[in-house]
Order: sequence, then structure tokens, then C-alpha cells
Amino acid sequence: MDGDNLQSLALPEEKKAWFVHDRFGMFVHWGLYALPARHEWVKSREELTDDDYRKYFDHFDPDLYDPREWARRAKAAGMKYVVLTTKHHEGFCLWDTKATDFKVTNTPYGKDLLRPFVDAFRAEGLRIGFYYSLIDWHHPDFTVDPRHPQRNHPDAAKINEGRDMQHYAAFMREQVRELLTEFGRIDIMWFDFSYPQWKLGELVGKGHRDWESEKLVRLVRELAPDIIINNRLDLAGLQPDIVTPEQYMPRAWPKRDGRRVVWEACQTLSGSWGYHRDEDTWKSTEQLVQMLVGTVAIGGNLLMNVGPTARGTLDHRAISALAAYEEWMALHERSIVGCTQSDFTAPPDCRLTQSGDRLYIHLFNWPYKHLHFDALAGKIEYAQFLHDASEVTWLRPSANTLWTNTQFPVGDDELTFVLPVRRPKVVVPVIEVKLKAGSAAGVQD
Repeated sequence: MDGDNLQSLALPEEKKAWFVHDRFGMFVHWGLYALPARHEWVKSREELTDDDYRKYFDHFDPDLYDPREWARRAKAAGMKYVVLTTKHHEGFCLWDTKATDFKVTNTPYGKDLLRPFVDAFRAEGLRIGFYYSLIDWHHPDFTVDPRHPQRNHPDAAKINEGRDMQHYAAFMREQVRELLTEFGRIDIMWFDFSYPQWKLGELVGKGHRDWESEKLVRLVRELAPDIIINNRLDLAGLQPDIVTPEQYMPRAWPKRDGRRVVWEACQTLSGSWGYHRDEDTWKSTEQLVQMLVGTVAIGGNLLMNVGPTARGTLDHRAISALAAYEEWMALHERSIVGCTQSDFTAPPDCRLTQSGDRLYIHLFNWPYKHLHFDALAGKIEYAQFLHDASEVTWLRPSANTLWTNTQFPVGDDELTFVLPVRRPKVVVPVIEVKLKAGSAAGVQD
């Protein structure tokens, strides 16, 4: 494989400017697994056969599906783009694909789910992304491997003798062509995922050779030259458009070959991607907001997932979580959208974001009256709380003040914000600092 030639398929940085600016998106995991409601990997975890799984196909009827409501809630929460699972690992397709009968139009629901979804989110001004699973536990040519539901079948090797991954790779390209030609402009193609390192006895995982990833990327670029493609195709010779850490928060801006990458953390409101009725590790309001702030503070995007029910609704826990984002983002959006990591060093228990001459100090824990900030003295024009635009004053400590002396030395460039004793009634208070001209070099692209 010619690495230099392959690298020419990478998206130029300027084509990703909208993505870096928007910072916050909605992930939607939805499929037949919403019926068993015990994790989207239920077919693999419980080693269900196609016959076992068929009952979910035969009873799929999301009669309350209203993508306009989902779109309204996403927009209200401050989300700027959406990524939907058009096909997850189970192989079930949410659109009227011509490539397989295992699709929504053959269920009791009988209608395409994808087109109204795209129309609804576009109407609210959100950009559209399609998730497409490279894995397909239903397809007759997809070979049994260490993650397949039939991995422990005594005749697994014999089953594979009649399967052809080249046929499956061609099937994927046919479906991707449909997705990128039948629904208008698509902004993100989110493939998931490669696992060549996995082994179970004689079974091995799958990577770029199985997916024919180079052909797939070339097809995507041909059909949608400006689309963003993620990093899960196992193509070592291609610098991915975005890097996508999953259920993990990096402690610093991720790098590749010593250079910062465009990245997006994909996270869940709870411990499952698909609807899980009994899962009980739903994140608190503080965690949700702090995850968003913490991601942008190290230069990343947050793609936060919801898993709709089998009737096509967002359950009360997901609605509450989105409402938490809505309440906070209504007052603090400009500390997130259009912002990135700052070169200034954050005080303890704070996170910084910055956009040009605007520095945003997010206070995760509330101090007593004083917030000390190094390297900021002489650089501030004005400061205010973002939630109510009330002024925040500051002092330049010196040996002449009553509350500091030579026993408590202060750096020449330190200043102290004077805060109210009681924390404002917002989840994460934010101080917006207007920097003086020539003092805004602390922002990183």
C-alpha cells in the first residue's frame, strides 16, 4: 500500500474548521437492541443465533418515533451536529437499503427511519453524520471471529468455509454509496471498528484487509470530497481526519507523530450506548457539564450519546440529561462553541477555554473569596461572570495589602479575582475575561 498516495485522501485542515468550531454533537445509537433493552452488544454477549434474534426484528414498531422532538432537544442542548447509527453490529439497517432484506421497511413499522431523521435535524440547523458498522453479525458472508455471537460454536471454523469477506466488503461499499447519494450532503462518516489484534483459538479479529478499507475510503472521498472520516478503519498509512477516544478522557491534547490531532471524545449519558432499561450508572449534571468543558479545554469535541427506546422515544433519564446541558449552555455556550485550549495555566480546580481575546475560567470547585491566577497581571481589560454578566473584580497582591505580606510571597505576574463567598447557582460557574490588546496570544489552534 502506498502510504504517500493514501495520505492524499486525508481531508485538508481548513475543511475541518466547522467541526473544530462547533465542539458539541449528539450521538444516537438505535436499532433492534432497543427491544431486549440490555445493551447494544446483547447478540454477541449472550451468543444469540439469528433465529434467537429474529423476534426483535418481528416486533420492531417504534410507533412514537418523532425525530423532530429529538432534533429540538439536541439543538436546545447546544449540540451542533448529530451522528446516527444507520447500521450497528447487529446488521439491522434503519433505511430502505437495496442491499439486504434486514432493514426497517420489512419490520412491522414498515417505513424508512433515516430520511425523516435527516430532514428533522437539518431543519434545526444541525449537520448530519452517519455511523456505519464495519461489523455485521447478520450478514451471511461475515466470518465468525472472536467477537461474533457464534465464536464458541463447535463448528465455527466449518461455518467460515462457506463465507467470503470480499463479498461482504463489496456489500459495505454498496451500502455506503446509498448513504452518501440518497440523503443529500453528509458531513461525517463514522466507521466502527477494527480489531485485528483480537484472537480466540484459531479465530482472529478483522482489520483493513477484511474491510478493504482503502477502497472504502476512496469511494467515500469520490462521493463526498469534504466529508470527515474517523480513525477506525485500521489504515496505518492514512492520517485520520479525526481521532475518536471512546469512554475515555485524555489528560492532554492527543498527538500523533508529535503533532496535535483533531479529536472527538465519544461518551455516553450512562454505561450503555443503546437503550438499557436497567443500567444505573447515569452521570450527574456536574459530570455531564464538566466532561464537555474538560474536553474543549484540551482542544477536543464531545459527541454525547443517547439511546432511544424501542417505541422511538427518549426516556426520562436522557431527557433530564439533555435538559441539564440546555440549562447550562443557554448561559455559557460562548465558553464552548468556537473555543479551544488556552496557553494560560489554569488555577487549581479550574479549566480554561479561549477564543481570541476572550478567556473563560470554568470553576469546577468553588474557592473561598479568592481565585489566584498566575501570568495574568496587567493583561485584563474586564472580567464578569458569564451567567449574569455581573462584574468580577481583581486585585494585584502586594506587600502593602493587609491580606498578604512577605510571609506569603506573590509572583510579579499574579493577580487575584475577588469572588462572592457563596457559589452562583449554576452547575459550573464561568468567569469571562476580556484580555487587553496584545495579551491574547495564549490561545492554541
